[in-house]
Amino acid sequence: MAYKKYKAGLLVRLAALFLCLTALAFAIPLKNTFYIVLAILGILIISSHLYHYMARRFAQMDDFFESVKYRDFSRWFNDRTGPEDMRQLYKGFNEVNRTIKQINKEKEAQHLYLQKILEMVDTAIIAYEISTGNVLWINEAFMELLNVPAFKKMTFLENRKPELYHAIFGTSPIQSGTMDIEVENERTKVLVADSIFILGEETFKLIALQNVDATVNETESEAWKKLLSVMTHEIMNSIAPISSLAETLQDQVGRTKENPSTHPLDIEDLDAGIESIKKRSEGLMMFAKTYRSLNKVTHLNLGTVMVGHMFDNIGNLIQPSLEKKKVALIFALDNKDLQIKIDTYLIEQVLINLILNAVEACEGKDNPKITVAAKRNNKEKTILKVTDNGSGIPREIMDQIFVPFFTTKKSGSGIGLSLSKQIMLLHKGRIHINSEEGKGTAVSLIF
Repeated sequence: MAYKKYKAGLLVRLAALFLCLTALAFAIPLKNTFYIVLAILGILIISSHLYHYMARRFAQMDDFFESVKYRDFSRWFNDRTGPEDMRQLYKGFNEVNRTIKQINKEKEAQHLYLQKILEMVDTAIIAYEISTGNVLWINEAFMELLNVPAFKKMTFLENRKPELYHAIFGTSPIQSGTMDIEVENERTKVLVADSIFILGEETFKLIALQNVDATVNETESEAWKKLLSVMTHEIMNSIAPISSLAETLQDQVGRTKENPSTHPLDIEDLDAGIESIKKRSEGLMMFAKTYRSLNKVTHLNLGTVMVGHMFDNIGNLIQPSLEKKKVALIFALDNKDLQIKIDTYLIEQVLINLILNAVEACEGKDNPKITVAAKRNNKEKTILKVTDNGSGIPREIMDQIFVPFFTTKKSGSGIGLSLSKQIMLLHKGRIHINSEEGKGTAVSLIF
């Protein structure tokens, strides 16, 4: 719209200039001084008007582009007065300024949002330009981990902590993984990761450092708290009745010693009490032995085995007892030549434990069935799965089933799944349980 009005005004002035030039061309042969002077005067006036008409608009455009060059979008152009085409032009300039200011505002908000997120994480992060060493971004976690103030160039870190600088930033590409760094004469294990990205014509490197020691210490602390809580509970359950019963028996013996005729010693009660103390003591000893078995598995005797042969061994061992309980045990193998590198003794122990758990879960069910399957998925991972149609695991205890000594059974140590998980971790694998109460459970061993 503004361009059309500008073109119309320009054409009118050019037409007027053309008419004046035509009049001058006719007046000169006639030697009419009045018309010649009038035509020349008209040409000068129209030319001056045409020059100012165009110059004014180009000057405004030049001012606008100058402000864009210096990123000054605060200027406001008066779009309420003046010629229509100028008002339209000013409106366009103001709209561009408003749009760019809105974009800048959104970018600032995103930058602030990202800044707050990076400040909240406990991972040390730094981004810098590779060619100049100018620091684009650094968070508080980085400064705390390396014990340095905020800095703008990587040369500061190189001069301040040369050994640390060359250990982390001196190699290219960085070997991602864990490394030991020394800060204030203290060695810290960190997990290092880096990435390179390009902004415009500049290349930046982003490096992230995670304090592994702090994470491991926190995890170990939580594990110890949980383990000590369970052990304290189990030990107190055994010691409290032993102490109470011993105190009762001691009181009875004391009264008999003081006055044998009035308080004769009941040998049967004494024998029953001692028998109870013996059983509880044996239970406590069994608990200690069971705990020791958790620490016993520390290394593997790896070998490549045929999964089918391992299934045959387990079936021969456990099938007779399941037939008496009328529980169907099915082995499913997609590939009879499937092989796996494992500690056969330990994995057989895990599978037998899972099958026995499934047998107990199937008690009271019609047509109880347990399936032990093996397959290799599209990610080249071998999966052994034990599935049953038993009672399933209640949702409220799913997060506790791997806790040592936790059990819902009337008899049992509560270390079966804990030991199974430890064995799978030694194999650099994992154990996954999917259960639906009332329908059954599937336990997968993923290698």
